[in-house]
Amino acid sequence: MGRRGAVSAAESPASPHRLHLKLMADEKEFRYDPAEIETKWQQRWAADPALYAAEPAASGKPKYYVLEMLPYPSGQLHMGHVRNYSIGDALARHMWMRGYNVLHPMGWDAFGLPAENAALKNNTPPRDWTLANIAAMKRQMQRLGLGYDWATEVTTCLPDYYRWNQWFFLRMYEKGLAYRKKSKVNWCPECATVLANEQVIDGRCWRHEDTIVEQRDLVQWFFRITEYADELLEGLDKLDGWPEKVRTMQRNWIGRSEGTEVDFSLEGSGEKIRVFTTRVDTIFGATSVQLAPEHALVANFTASDAVLRAQVDEMIAEQKKARETGDIGAIEKHGVATGKFAINPYNGEKVPIWVANYILADYGTGAIMSVPAHDERDFEFATKYGIEIRRVIAPAAGGEEPELPFVSEEGVLVNSGEYDGLSCEAAQKKLQEIAASGVFGEAKVTFRLKDWGVSRQRYWGTPIPMIHCEKDGMVPVPDDQLPVLLPEQIEITQQGGSPLGRVPEFVNVECPKCGGAAKRETDTMDTFVDSSWYFYRYIDAKNSTAPFGRELAGYWFPIDQYIGGVEHAILHLIYSRFWTRVMRDLGLTKNNEPAERLFTQGMVIKDGAKMSKSKGNVVSPDDMVARYGADATRMYALFAAPPDRDLDWQEDGVAGVSRFLGRVWRLVAKHAEAARAGRGQSIEAPQGVTLKLLRKMHQTTAKITQDFEGRWHFNTCVAAIMMLVNELQGADAELSAGEVPPAAMHELLRTLVLLLAPFAPFVAAELWEELGEEGAVLRAAWPVSDPELAKEDEIEVPVQANGKLVTVVRVESGADQETLKKAAMADSKVQSRIEGKTIIKVIVVPGKLVNLVVR
Repeated sequence: MGRRGAVSAAESPASPHRLHLKLMADEKEFRYDPAEIETKWQQRWAADPALYAAEPAASGKPKYYVLEMLPYPSGQLHMGHVRNYSIGDALARHMWMRGYNVLHPMGWDAFGLPAENAALKNNTPPRDWTLANIAAMKRQMQRLGLGYDWATEVTTCLPDYYRWNQWFFLRMYEKGLAYRKKSKVNWCPECATVLANEQVIDGRCWRHEDTIVEQRDLVQWFFRITEYADELLEGLDKLDGWPEKVRTMQRNWIGRSEGTEVDFSLEGSGEKIRVFTTRVDTIFGATSVQLAPEHALVANFTASDAVLRAQVDEMIAEQKKARETGDIGAIEKHGVATGKFAINPYNGEKVPIWVANYILADYGTGAIMSVPAHDERDFEFATKYGIEIRRVIAPAAGGEEPELPFVSEEGVLVNSGEYDGLSCEAAQKKLQEIAASGVFGEAKVTFRLKDWGVSRQRYWGTPIPMIHCEKDGMVPVPDDQLPVLLPEQIEITQQGGSPLGRVPEFVNVECPKCGGAAKRETDTMDTFVDSSWYFYRYIDAKNSTAPFGRELAGYWFPIDQYIGGVEHAILHLIYSRFWTRVMRDLGLTKNNEPAERLFTQGMVIKDGAKMSKSKGNVVSPDDMVARYGADATRMYALFAAPPDRDLDWQEDGVAGVSRFLGRVWRLVAKHAEAARAGRGQSIEAPQGVTLKLLRKMHQTTAKITQDFEGRWHFNTCVAAIMMLVNELQGADAELSAGEVPPAAMHELLRTLVLLLAPFAPFVAAELWEELGEEGAVLRAAWPVSDPELAKEDEIEVPVQANGKLVTVVRVESGADQETLKKAAMADSKVQSRIEGKTIIKVIVVPGKLVNLVVR
């Protein structure tokens, strides 16, 4: 060691060792540390509750309500959630930066079966389990930097929310939209409760994919959604901002059929057998009437016929099994003749009555007229049992008779008496009028959609606010007694009906009408009730006198952009459309639809299957955030695939995005001082590398802006930012040498950070501060692309001969037709291709194409 104050050769300023130490120090200074950066900004944002808050309507800004579907608080987010929320958060941040008054809330669909199962498994009260999960998931969302206004948070299992479920139930009851009846219902043995039709998928429970749903007869509460069937169907045509796939699924589920109901008469008694048909024009070809095994008349027929009774019982058992396995439509069709006959009201013909296993008592009238010549199913049945097959429709153009069954409606009637020669359409109208005038039928519209069964024999749901009184029957709970509270300490089992029925202090109550002893309803509401209107509560979450304020609803609704999975197309989405109309008719809202635009994101796939707890392939965002940071985790979810497509999970991709953010960090940190020096300066006549970089910046801005406004291909947005960074890094020597003026440097790096902000908010906030900018980057104005600066000096235009590519020529941007034509004709490859040929025509599309037509 040398003497004090001496400098050794190894430590001299010019030595390689000293330079190496300086490089190491620079690397450390520019090192990207997401944990440090994100912790800093998470704390800052948490201390600023106004950051993500919507402004009053009087702000004068255009409103934008962006919403992701609220989650069930299962305890942990997975990457499927992260993808959904990252899409919505990127959009919300972009709209804030575009100057909109943005509402971006979040809440919890907190009632439901898993909480009860957890109570059974862990001896934990459902409320405690649910609220603990909410706290954990909220922490995860905040760690991810999701920009929610938590002051509007909604938790559906709390009384301040579910009291309004009960209030809505009472209003529906008053309007005849809530009613009670005995019905054949879907029963999940695993859930130990009733399921709505929409919650049965291929004969299995929507929650328990391996559990076959059973059929039971129970007294249930229903919402009369069929009252709005026509309006729900017609409204789909106006939802231009919804995916066609979702609209088609809803149209099919509503299942509107126009036709005619016709009364056949039971021979010898005159008793009516009403059938529904969409093809009354074929009624002269009806050669049998077929009844469902559970049709009321069948019970009469079998009362004195034990053999027939046994055959019918077997069919009922077959139907039950087919319903439970979800293949009722694929059931092997068979039937039995009853020995009875029905009279066709149009011609007095006597036709045999059969009982058939594919006819359902709860679909239509439970009876059909069978026209085997013009219906594939009827043809199959008639062929099997030797029932007459009679052609009554022929092709309108004549010619050879087509093979049966002939199901086209483009034909004319034959073998139909005085109606022969009528077109199918004319005959349908005429025969329908005759049925109505003869009082043996009428025009009828039927729907596949059934009323919504909302009773559930579970504890963890909204209590139904009705009281059973021996004297006065069914009595509504008065509004001033709402909410009907769930008892908190309760034994939960899956035996013996609703757990609430075993709580005397809940069940036994004074009748509000007569003052006598009465009993509360012990069923709770389907949890889809909670999610049918939650987005209205967000706008006025603390209101204790109404579900929400009418004026606020008028300002914020409809939702501008709703985001969620397509699996909710015929559950949540159709129920919420129904609920919105009910609220409109109650005078609470003016809009018909809850959301103007709907986006259905793709699933996250891992190991060949949708990421879910049940499949054991969940990736925790906590792990990804710990390894790579929240920005990289979010950005990967947006970059790995177009948002409407499925994303095949690859952790290497998250690592790659993290490395990219490190590059951005080092680039901006390295040149931040030069950029700060250019603040407030104007860019004068950019040339050379400066012009090239500014052009790329404006092109990137234009692309990302267009993607936010249109197709939402955030994956290509991120790719465009990567290309801009590559361009900037490729010019690092020029940047470091000062060849790019400070004003341009400031504009380049500032815009890069703004473009990055919706996708990677933490690193954008830190770099914004590093550049010396003031205020939150979230509130900075979105950059605007200059079309002139974005335009290339030269462009490449393909040249074709007879539609086949010959070459590509470079011309000035904006070149006119004559210039393009000359450039094409001067090219050596073009000259070689057309040599010895005659040019018939030259087609020029400026900026796009030159095509020579030669021979």
